[in-house]
Amino acid sequence: MAVQELTQHNFESTVTGNKMVIVDFWAPWCGPCKSFAPVFEAAAEKNPDVVFAKVNSDDEQGLSAHFGIRSIPTIMLFREEVIVFMQSGALPASGLDSVLTQARALDMDQVRRDIADQQAQQQQ
Repeated sequence: MAVQELTQHNFESTVTGNKMVIVDFWAPWCGPCKSFAPVFEAAAEKNPDVVFAKVNSDDEQGLSAHFGIRSIPTIMLFREEVIVFMQSGALPASGLDSVLTQARALDMDQVRRDIADQQAQQQQ
């Protein structure tokens, strides 16, 4: 499956319309981003059940600011609209595979309960 380009216009619909979306925040001048691109594209081919997408941080500064992106590349994985993984820095292929495997294994009902519990504790 091809890697999609995300913008402020299609970001939300992509995340809400798919079960699992992994996003690479990058920039064209970033050396580590260029090195990571083939790894990301190869993983996209191996995992057709996951939407692989890229956000050009230079062009989409609003999205980058919204998610607090301070260094690139930053990898963010949404499962059922919940951010379940976020890390700055390029991952090796094995690391990316591991993140996907772990995300697939999550009990999302439990994840949502944990988030609700954390939010309730913060409001006390």
